[in-house]
Amino acid sequence: MPDVGAVTGLPTPRFVALRADEVNLRVGPDTRFPIEWTYQRRDLPVEVVREYNQWRRIRDIDGTEGWVHQSTLAGRRTMLVRGEQRTLRRGDSADSGVVAHLQAGVVGRIRKCAAGSAWCEVQVGDLRGWLRRNEIWGVKADEEIN
Repeated sequence: MPDVGAVTGLPTPRFVALRADEVNLRVGPDTRFPIEWTYQRRDLPVEVVREYNQWRRIRDIDGTEGWVHQSTLAGRRTMLVRGEQRTLRRGDSADSGVVAHLQAGVVGRIRKCAAGSAWCEVQVGDLRGWLRRNEIWGVKADEEIN
């Protein structure tokens, strides 16, 4: 049984996306705590690891953790291309045709990840296709997204 947030009752950790182009990461769960970092990337996926009142402790792809106000987060599922350039495919197979080559750090939306599948359907701008689950950050290894 997964852990759940003390405020929302939703699973923790869980992936969410940054709602704004500027989101302040604080050292504690209140505006009186100093800002440690400012994210400047709308839709960047982050993991909620803890909840306290209106504040969420998040972790990014680099393992950095801190507190953000819940209003700066959105429930939409996004992904970040990790590692190196990746090939966006027309289908969920390494033999499938190429849609595009995506650089590391590209952010897009997750459309679908079937349980047990090594592939996820994603959208980057107007492009839709499939990436291997292990080539993106923003979805757990065994998670299903419909």
